[in-house]
Amino acid sequence: MSTDQTDVRQWGEFLDPIPPSDEFLTLNFSPDRANRLQRWRNYGLSADFLGDYFATFFPGNEADDGLSQRDTIKGSVSYIANELLENAVKYSTTDHDCPIIITLHLYDHKLIFETSNISPLPTTIEYEDFIKVLKQKDPMELYMERLEKSALENCEASQIGLLTMINDYQAQFGWQFSPVPGSEDLIKVTVMTHLSVEI
Repeated sequence: MSTDQTDVRQWGEFLDPIPPSDEFLTLNFSPDRANRLQRWRNYGLSADFLGDYFATFFPGNEADDGLSQRDTIKGSVSYIANELLENAVKYSTTDHDCPIIITLHLYDHKLIFETSNISPLPTTIEYEDFIKVLKQKDPMELYMERLEKSALENCEASQIGLLTMINDYQAQFGWQFSPVPGSEDLIKVTVMTHLSVEI
C-alpha cells in the first residue's frame, strides 16, 4: 500500500521540512516492548543528558533569582525531553520495528524537539481529538479540567504533561500523522515542540 500525501495530517506549528541547524543531537530507542520496560529509567537519564548537553551553549551568569540561563535551559530541556519520550514510549506499538526517535535542534532564538514513534490507529484518533479540543479551549482551563476529572474518577489524567509544557514553559506544538506504508492500522506520529530561548 502506497502512502498518499493527502493522508498525511498536520496540526499546529509543524515545519516540513524542519530548517537545518548547526547544532543538533538525535537519540534512537529500541521499539521492543521488553527492552522499553526494562530500560524505563534510561529515558529520564537520556532527557537529563540532552539538558546537560544543550545547556553548555548558554551563559552561566546568575540572574536575580540565583539561577543562570544555563540552569534554566537545562531544567527546561530535561523536563520537556522526558515528557516527550515517556509519551512516545507509552503510546508506541510493539508491532513495528521502527525505533522511537528524539532529535533536539538548536537555533538562534529557539530549541525544537522532534519526536517520532509508530502508534496504533485508535491511539492516534484519540490524540487528534485532543488536539482539536486544544485548538478550541484555553490550555490552562483544559489543564484544570483534566486535573478535576482525574481526581473525581481516581485515574491518571491524560495529556497533563503536554498541557504543563504549554502552560509552564510556553512551548508551542506541531504534529504530523502519517500512514505507515504496508499497514492500515499503524500511524507514524511526529511531534515538534518549540521552546523559545535567548543565547
